[in-house]
Amino acid sequence: MKLAYSTNAYTRTSLIDALNSIAGIGFDGAEILCDHPHLFPGVTTEHDVETIKALLEEKPLGISNLNANTANCYFNPLPAENIFEPSLSSANKEHRAWRIHFSQEAIRLASYLGARCISVTSGHPGSGGSPQQGLTYFIESLQQICKVAERYDIQVGIEYEPGLLVERAAEVAEVIEQVGSPHLGVNLDIGHSYLNHETAAEAIDCLAGRIWNVHVEDIASHKHYHLVPGDGDLPIADYLNRLKNAGYDGYLTVELYTFPDKPEVVGRRALQYLQKL
Repeated sequence: MKLAYSTNAYTRTSLIDALNSIAGIGFDGAEILCDHPHLFPGVTTEHDVETIKALLEEKPLGISNLNANTANCYFNPLPAENIFEPSLSSANKEHRAWRIHFSQEAIRLASYLGARCISVTSGHPGSGGSPQQGLTYFIESLQQICKVAERYDIQVGIEYEPGLLVERAAEVAEVIEQVGSPHLGVNLDIGHSYLNHETAAEAIDCLAGRIWNVHVEDIASHKHYHLVPGDGDLPIADYLNRLKNAGYDGYLTVELYTFPDKPEVVGRRALQYLQKL
């Protein structure tokens, strides 16, 4: 397994500065935020994408994932905090179409930049009118996205999260089965799994073979607030051992968007802790 750091910890600086910092800390790769103020599919200029690609090759720095979970840039002015609308499960057909196109553009960018996968989320339970209808919309949206993913040979990982329409490992597995694409899997956030009271064995055994990227953070007292690995009570070692036993050899991506004021400080601490494990 390799160690990466998500640029969503660097939302107070440019993507170029974030990537330079991540490489300087010593990570093997970076997850790129597909949102303000970094890489926005369909909006970021060709020149800027070329600059990003050249920098990644120069360092060199791999890409663990293109994180297309949020789309705050859809709104003007920007929302005060991250939201998941317009979602792939929205009852609004135009919103769904926009989000499908956004995700497909992220796939094309992933292919050009040399990334293996992108991540998406399901949206809120009421986005589709009801959870049942929203799930139908979500599956239909994913089927359209996966057609493009198969064309470009890019993996699409669903990130499940407490409070969203799809929030548990078993629910992700059911969606994967219904969509029926070999390119659809999971962006496994071990903190989200822990918050859902899943054991490492339950989550990873359920999703083995379909885990495209892993988000790593720590959690204390079952509060959904990302902490530096080692600062909480999440059994990180249990998850890493189970991933190893399942044959996972991809990236462990540190996700610390909760520390935009000191991304380098917490990034170094996270790297040191995970290297020991």
